[in-house]
Amino acid sequence: MADTDNGEPRDDGTGRPTRPGDPSAPKRTNAPLTPGGPGGPGSGDPRRNRGTGGGILMGRPFGVPVYVAPSWFLVAALITWVFGGQLDRVLPELGGARYLIALFFAVAFYASVLVHELAHTVAALRFKLPVRRIQLQFFGGVSEIEKESETPGREFVLAFVGPLLSLVLAGVFYAGMQAVEPGTVPGVLLAGLMISNLIVAAFNLLPGLPLDGGRMLRAVIWKLSGKAMTGTVAAAWTGRGLAVAVLIGFPLATHAGGFTDGGAGGFDTVTDALLAAILAAIIWTGAGNSLRMARLRERLPDLRARRLTRRAVPVENDTPLSEALRRANEAGARALVVVDGHGDPVSVVRESAIVGVPEHRRPWVAVSTLAQDLKDGMRVSAELAGEELLDHLRATPATEYLVVEETGEIYGVLSTTDVEKAFVAAMAKPSA
Repeated sequence: MADTDNGEPRDDGTGRPTRPGDPSAPKRTNAPLTPGGPGGPGSGDPRRNRGTGGGILMGRPFGVPVYVAPSWFLVAALITWVFGGQLDRVLPELGGARYLIALFFAVAFYASVLVHELAHTVAALRFKLPVRRIQLQFFGGVSEIEKESETPGREFVLAFVGPLLSLVLAGVFYAGMQAVEPGTVPGVLLAGLMISNLIVAAFNLLPGLPLDGGRMLRAVIWKLSGKAMTGTVAAAWTGRGLAVAVLIGFPLATHAGGFTDGGAGGFDTVTDALLAAILAAIIWTGAGNSLRMARLRERLPDLRARRLTRRAVPVENDTPLSEALRRANEAGARALVVVDGHGDPVSVVRESAIVGVPEHRRPWVAVSTLAQDLKDGMRVSAELAGEELLDHLRATPATEYLVVEETGEIYGVLSTTDVEKAFVAAMAKPSA
């Protein structure tokens, strides 16, 4: 974490301090905080953009938007083709209609996945954890929960309810099988849905992040060690080991179990290897993202508005820019706040606007022409830190914010550029 002392000029990397309006100072980007991150059980980069994206909006159960990613249609087509081939062997009299039935199976299967994710969502909402969205995508779904569970017990419950609902659905479909004739279309569909939900439950219970079983393992280790990070590290590395096991073991298991067709063994072997590689990549990447997000949440408390704020000097509306910069340099300040006749702040002078004014014109330019009026949300408490600080900045995008004490007194100006730099520096620090 790069320390920034309030009131001191900052080194720009050349060995000398930079000052507001210094034309030789490096220009800064004005982009809002927009990094990404995995969602969900699973989620969450707290600075993540809340834009919709993610595919087609299908509805808002419990007030949470559900999106279907474009990759789902590829998987649905693949399931339709594979299950249609299975139906042709079991019920050859169906003819071309088997693909319509197979498409129904694909939709019903993903409806089961949605129920699995809704279980996570309902549990999260029950624990007062906001859920950004649910996304159905390639190889399943994701519930993007914005905050971490406060206790290992809640973490365990939040992770376990998904596989539990998949097991319940498998039981429901098994009960349905008892009410229909085997070897019929309903019987085959119910059997397929029962088996697929058992597979979903079993796969998600594997003890490695980012799977639900990995989150359950994390919760157990968290409870035993008293440290959430210890649980995350153990479950993430277990997940990476699981990814290697899937990459190597899945093709061997399918071949040894006789699942490949002898007439097309080469094609089936390649298909199994490709599927194993995709699954392993998803698990490995998810485990790595879980570690990264754990480091992020561990270091978020280092992001404090008080430490990142630039010292500012108050100036009146009609103050020439050159005079305002002179006062700032004398005071060792790096920002300008425009105040009214009563000394109340009304706007913040934008650094990018200062840099854009040539030095010879600064005596003729009033600071008010370079300032941004203070809107709702642009006043930041000096006590804000970590996730609360980032949430506040994300709710009201701007390049600079006025930082105030609890009494309302001006403390300084907070630049999103400084927050971004501190964020990157914190993430670059080696783990303890």
